[in-house]
Amino acid sequence: MIEQTVEVPTKDGATTTFVVHPDRGGPHPVILFFMDAPAIREELRDMARRLATAGYYVMLPNLYYRAGVLELVPPSGAMDEPLRARMMELMYGLSIQMVMEDSDALLAYADGQAAADAQRVGCLGYCMSGQFSINAAARHAGRVKAAASIYGTFLVTDKDDSPHLAARKAKGELYFACAETDRWAPMETINALSSSLKADGIRAEVELYPGVEHGFAFPQRAAYDKAAAERHWLRLNTLFARNLG
Repeated sequence: MIEQTVEVPTKDGATTTFVVHPDRGGPHPVILFFMDAPAIREELRDMARRLATAGYYVMLPNLYYRAGVLELVPPSGAMDEPLRARMMELMYGLSIQMVMEDSDALLAYADGQAAADAQRVGCLGYCMSGQFSINAAARHAGRVKAAASIYGTFLVTDKDDSPHLAARKAKGELYFACAETDRWAPMETINALSSSLKADGIRAEVELYPGVEHGFAFPQRAAYDKAAAERHWLRLNTLFARNLG
């Protein structure tokens, strides 16, 4: 495997991006892996590495670069109230439009990399970034062949860029993994999302993960559930293999 950290130029500066991909057999389909609210950390880099071993050029960008923040959570993973408040401030300081402009820059960078096939793209987002993954699939509909939202937030809103509406513009296959217990995406939101996607004839699956909570896929979270986490990896691997080749 080859991994590096690069500075990808953007409209608003540059985003520090962790890139990992196989050392042979390319060019590899690109996966844009959007971070969750606690920011870049080794836990996410390990997940990017796991994706890359399946044959992908994985890009994990820092979305908080505009605020001058890269790593937010200490190695112990413990968060006190001031740190949690800072995380929420950073999260709400992002907009879908900002991240979509970042996605433009990331794909422009990938276009220039011999190891990357930026015409075959997958997107992946957890928590706050589920909405980014789906919107990127809509913005780059000609490139994005598959996108996944894992316990995503703000999936059904009254905004024009709500994921349930953005899905109409996507051409790739979409997958939504939802936790049974999730105050950020309660059952009424999940049901509304499912109904909207079905009514619009979207090529998408909304899967409920019973008995687990928001954050179940992250090994360092208290909510981690190994069986559910492994099921989500199986779903991602088959989704990307089916659509990215």
